[in-house]
Amino acid sequence: MRDLKLPDQRHPEKAHRADNAQPKKPDWIRVRAPTSQGYKDTRDILKANKLVTVCEEAGCPNVGECWSQGHATMMIMGEICTRGCTFCNVATGKPQTLDAFEPGRVAHAVATLGLKHVVVTSVDRDDLADGGADHFAQTIRAIRHRAPGTTIEVLVPDFLKCGPDALETVVAARPDVFNHNLETVPGLYPEVRPGARYFHSLRILQRVKELDPGMFTKSGIMVGLGEDRQGVGQVMDDMRAADVDFMTIGQYLQPTPKHHRVDRFVTPDEFDAYAKAAFGKGFLMVSSTPLTRSSYHAGDDFARLRAARMAKLGRG
Repeated sequence: MRDLKLPDQRHPEKAHRADNAQPKKPDWIRVRAPTSQGYKDTRDILKANKLVTVCEEAGCPNVGECWSQGHATMMIMGEICTRGCTFCNVATGKPQTLDAFEPGRVAHAVATLGLKHVVVTSVDRDDLADGGADHFAQTIRAIRHRAPGTTIEVLVPDFLKCGPDALETVVAARPDVFNHNLETVPGLYPEVRPGARYFHSLRILQRVKELDPGMFTKSGIMVGLGEDRQGVGQVMDDMRAADVDFMTIGQYLQPTPKHHRVDRFVTPDEFDAYAKAAFGKGFLMVSSTPLTRSSYHAGDDFARLRAARMAKLGRG
């Protein structure tokens, strides 16, 4: 996402070698260990409802802050993914059978936590005919029933091996925000997101707007993987061509030495420059900081997203 050298394409295995670990973390990427009572209360509620969160599974650096405020991102359909993306810390393997009672438990936890806004995501489930689309829809409906005042954001997989009905099923359940992350620039897909296809993911976001023009769409990328400024600018242009409303940009962090290495740590000033560029291209909302993640401050950002749309409509 800035002036970066690309990885050595002659030696793609270099990105995954344990002796090629990430550079030392700068001060702006460090966070405190979670110790608050609020964190513990949130953890206990999630545990009591037998729920999985992406906060834990993906090793999110913001878990202490978010859980201390009672915020958590629900990860449905288990904790084992059918993909093997080199940036992700979620386990890869053969998933278990879907839990028919999970949507109800998610809804109960949302109500118990008193969430005003909830993010629901999932592992990739290429083993399911619909990729888990109906399970997403059931979860949305269950939350609407138990917590009617809660706004719902879904962060969905790409449904690559499913027909068009899968995406339509999720959109028909009417989440308030539909999020699908592009994750990185297209040139890095073979080594970062090998099971996915950049233009397929882009088409998902475009199709949501065709199905429901009023639905907010959101997508994000990580920086520090080996991309350059030009590549990031092209992703911004592609997202805007698909009418994406909200873009997130955050620093990639290497979960373990076996994962894709960090090419470099992007400075806060560079993140500010990306935000300025994205707003200039027409996004209604942009979150671009080293610690930005898809669901970080999602509720506050959703309120600003709605306000931005109202302001735009007012000017129109």
